[in-house]
Amino acid sequence: MKLPESVFGLRWNGDLVHQVVVGMQSNQRANTAQVKDRGAVRGGGKKPWRQKGTGRARHGSSRSPIWKGGGATHGPTTERNYEKKINKKMKTKALFTVISQKHRDGEVVLVDQFKFATPKTKEAQNNINALAKIKGFEKLVYRKGKRALIALPAGDAKVLKSFQNLPGTEVIETRNLNPELLLNYQYLVISSPEISLPLLEGRMKVKK
Repeated sequence: MKLPESVFGLRWNGDLVHQVVVGMQSNQRANTAQVKDRGAVRGGGKKPWRQKGTGRARHGSSRSPIWKGGGATHGPTTERNYEKKINKKMKTKALFTVISQKHRDGEVVLVDQFKFATPKTKEAQNNINALAKIKGFEKLVYRKGKRALIALPAGDAKVLKSFQNLPGTEVIETRNLNPELLLNYQYLVISSPEISLPLLEGRMKVKK
């Protein structure tokens, strides 16, 4: 079938892809790291010794950062915000850029349809074995690494359950494809392309 140039014909733009992927990773970052400063450490309310006359340096609290057991200085706090704004057009173009590069590298395959009467891992493996016979897709059967990201036009519980126990394989709806996830897998398998590809193209259209 004829592939849309807007999805499969973009030139590589590493700066755009890097910016979008780093932004997505930052937005997923959990801001849980936190240290206690001198005001948060318990104790230290009493002045260790009088100000003058001891021959020792002046100190106001035993919870000063220079004391053992004192607070930390310039450490991480939960007040920091790691979120980065990602423009929708940028995210979509980055996705299409990754898909285009995978297409040039011979790592995209279109499948007429995945259909299972009942969830069956063995049948799913047989499908992967059949695809691995295609020239350039031999590594689909490798056990190590993330091998195949399977994009479906709509959710299908039978297909999902059939593939979920296969190592290095993940099933996702086409509308949920993103550049970060796609870069983690070597191959992209698109099911029902006559439905999936228009869904991908539609992501670039701006609603008026």
